[in-house]
Amino acid sequence: MAMASLTTSSSSSIALLNKPFLPNRSSSLSSSTSHSRLYRFSSSVRSRFPSATIRPVAIEPELNETPSSDKKESETQSIEVEQTQVFACPVCYEPLMRKGPSGINLQAIYRSGFKCGQCNKTYSSKDEYLDLTVTAGFDSFNEVKPITTELFRSPLVSFLYERGWRQNFARSGFPGPDEEFRMAEEYFKEAEGGVLVDVSCGSGLFSRKFAKSGKYSGVIALDYSENMLRQCNEFIKKDTTFDSSTNIAVVRADVSRLPFPSGSVDAVHAGAALHCWPSPTNAIAEVCRVLRSGGVFVGTTFLRYSPSTPWIIRPFQSRILQNYNYLMQDEIKDVCTTCGLTDYEDIVQDSFIMFTARKP
Repeated sequence: MAMASLTTSSSSSIALLNKPFLPNRSSSLSSSTSHSRLYRFSSSVRSRFPSATIRPVAIEPELNETPSSDKKESETQSIEVEQTQVFACPVCYEPLMRKGPSGINLQAIYRSGFKCGQCNKTYSSKDEYLDLTVTAGFDSFNEVKPITTELFRSPLVSFLYERGWRQNFARSGFPGPDEEFRMAEEYFKEAEGGVLVDVSCGSGLFSRKFAKSGKYSGVIALDYSENMLRQCNEFIKKDTTFDSSTNIAVVRADVSRLPFPSGSVDAVHAGAALHCWPSPTNAIAEVCRVLRSGGVFVGTTFLRYSPSTPWIIRPFQSRILQNYNYLMQDEIKDVCTTCGLTDYEDIVQDSFIMFTARKP
């Protein structure tokens, strides 16, 4: 599944490049007797897809606690909690404890509370997405990201993304969402049956396609933009082919701090995203960390310039769009291999590139 202003002086140059603008419902995990409880957890891991494994356990009273008479009856009943291999604390990467319905779907995630047993930090599904950023729950601090990220947090850009903005990518050689999805599916064949994370998913254009395919045990639509995730949720709710059991979750997270345990994800997709990441090297290193051995990473992005771009104007293009991390074909390969990925392949068409690599 991975997050301003537009000056008029650059509009002609952007057109030249055929680039688009380039653009608490709080939930507590503790019960009323949380100070007198001890969490005990155990987990099992499937040999091939550890990311999908969860096991319910119980909260039991502490050994030094003597329940009062009015609590004895309730103490005999276990409260089911899960330690899941799907989500992890973005601070310490410990698997999160989950209280609520199981499953990777909108309804179950919305009705669940998550807590890190090590940091004691809680996470909940507010504004229709699960917030797993480091700053989740902060009251007075709001981290401002670079312009390339902040642009897509705009309500207007989020609204327009699938209503004309994304279609403009065809001018730079993007073959279109349907063909891009088909191409990505070819690379993801070995990951079928596992968990796929669509990082920098935007409004969920590809997340929805992956979920509809029914080939994955769970699809996580992940983005840093709150408004993009609200659009994603809106599109899912309006799509009659989705129901409450569809295995898709909407999660807010930072691509450079992915909220998953190491080696727990089977596939990662990043469509038209790399050029917007503040640090492509940090992001791809995180992708490598969360992938299981044999896991697949597929991404698309804009090249700094196409193979047919005249050499005389290439320096001007780099200067005009210097706020974005437009890389070249060999640079993308270098970043992927340096971060620990292998078996790199790519397809180039004009300024469009689709690349793939896997975790050894």
